[in-house]
Amino acid sequence: MSKDTRRRRFDSAEQEAYLNLWRSYDLLKRIEDKLFEKWDLTAQQYNVLRLLRGEHPGTVPTLSLARRLVSPAPDITRMLDKLEARGLVERRRPADNRRVVQIGITPAGLELLKQLDDPVRQCGREQLGHLTAAQLTQLTELLRKARQPHEADEGAWA
Repeated sequence: MSKDTRRRRFDSAEQEAYLNLWRSYDLLKRIEDKLFEKWDLTAQQYNVLRLLRGEHPGTVPTLSLARRLVSPAPDITRMLDKLEARGLVERRRPADNRRVVQIGITPAGLELLKQLDDPVRQCGREQLGHLTAAQLTQLTELLRKARQPHEADEGAWA
């Protein structure tokens, strides 16, 4: 496709890049959704469990956990309710500060993640395994640069 044809389809190079990013996200997310659907999870719930596994045997305050998610969770309480109902996480209120709710992963949550480890790795290979290591590094760097001016705290989850 010539540069002139692309210009007519897109208002700017920024729009073309953004719409390509959006299209790529949508296609790659479908693969991920299909995987998590089999386990009755959302990608966001998986992300919570993955973060909690990283803190195990410790716990994390709810608001700290919410800040570390890849995507904002407007109703983290409801998401945690669902995970708790399945026995995958537990909540604790410290005696010295009842306003804080600490979240920890349960043995059942750890077991579920163990079962998901290989399928999640395979999902990543299905999504991006056709790219070389150098291309993946370049893509990661470009995506970081693209979002950097819009992130309050880049180190929150990366």
